[in-house]
Amino acid sequence: MLTDTFLQLVNKYSNNNELATNLWLEIFTKYSDPKRQYHTIDHLEAIIVDLTEIKDKIEDWDTTLLAVFYHDIIYKASSSTNEGDSAKLAMQKLSEIGYPAEKIAKCANMILATKLHEISQDNDTNYFIDADLAILGRGQYEYQKYTEQIREEYSIYPDFMYNNGRKKALQHFLQMDAIYKTDYFFEKYEKQARLNISNELETL
Repeated sequence: MLTDTFLQLVNKYSNNNELATNLWLEIFTKYSDPKRQYHTIDHLEAIIVDLTEIKDKIEDWDTTLLAVFYHDIIYKASSSTNEGDSAKLAMQKLSEIGYPAEKIAKCANMILATKLHEISQDNDTNYFIDADLAILGRGQYEYQKYTEQIREEYSIYPDFMYNNGRKKALQHFLQMDAIYKTDYFFEKYEKQARLNISNELETL
């Protein structure tokens, strides 16, 4: 599904099929890195499924989709610049297909917004960052699996270091007035997300 979605999207802006295929192969390879357990192709697919349900609410669907594909293209557990690095790469690749400059800028800003997940003046960005965090509000089993996958991605760190960092990240979410910035995702996931996060905090 994702291959076709991406290639059809790129082909709207470029008739260079080889370029489109190479861009997809780069995305697929990055997200299939064996060091990744959670930030994989499955994560992209889950976001797109969530967003497709509310496609009519999204103003710029193409840019939102491209933000999904590129938002974690650079992902290193030891780096604090993943979002910036991913946004930079997205800008470079989208300019290669002749994507409009103002939409490239919007895509980069959407990717950067996944660093802090704060409310944006751009509603597409709010839907996108909410979908990125949908896992926090899923059922107990799915959430448990997600926490195990994240721990594996950070396996370079011993427990005491990982637990401290994870606590800070989870408390950051709990301290927000609302984890989810849009009514749709708030109603769908907020209550369960707060429960999941509180339960995880007790185990750290």
